[in-house]
Amino acid sequence: MSDDNRGPGEALPRAEQRWTASAFVLVAMTIPFLLPARYAAGDAWLLPTVEGIVLLTLIVVDPGRIDRPGRWVRALSIGLVVAIAAGAAWAAGRLVWDLLHGNPQTEAADQLLVAGALVWLQTVIAFAFLYWELDGGGAVNRHLHPAEHPDVAFPQQLEPRLAAPDWRPVFFDYLYLALTNATAFSPTDVMPLSRRAKLAMASQSLLSIVILSLVVANAVNLLD
Repeated sequence: MSDDNRGPGEALPRAEQRWTASAFVLVAMTIPFLLPARYAAGDAWLLPTVEGIVLLTLIVVDPGRIDRPGRWVRALSIGLVVAIAAGAAWAAGRLVWDLLHGNPQTEAADQLLVAGALVWLQTVIAFAFLYWELDGGGAVNRHLHPAEHPDVAFPQQLEPRLAAPDWRPVFFDYLYLALTNATAFSPTDVMPLSRRAKLAMASQSLLSIVILSLVVANAVNLLD
């Protein structure tokens, strides 16, 4: 499905800017401080500090647009995604445990709804970063070496007439994918093609169903 048919001297389209993804790293770093302390993996500052250090390192070694290849840059990007996903997984697991076994912090409807919404948002951001790094080997590889068979297919890739020339998905497109998959519990207009993409989307759908159903059911019981 690659559209990279340029001649030897023909320039590539401009690479993706880093600021959008960086802004949502900051959002992911903020959420643990808005949640009860028990929903943070270790101290509330631990994972946000790691994420902040990795983000700053990436900005220094690959500033502006995301276009610098290299094993260490790739490793830093994957490490950042792992840290964000670890925080989301811990918070989601703790919330589900509390809802199933009871905890004073889930016995007030307003506090439960706020905590549930923040944990759900945290998982959406984590899966957005997962899809962004998973598809075609990450933003740098998608820019320099567009995959003939991507992991997910956007409408603009399935029907190039719908997009501007040289269209490439950027972080916001993967955030949209994560959001729609978490609300519809299934693919909408973005289709998973590889098995690993199908596994990731299925996992997110199941996790989103569990979080939303348990939070809503418990909140309704508390309001009765």
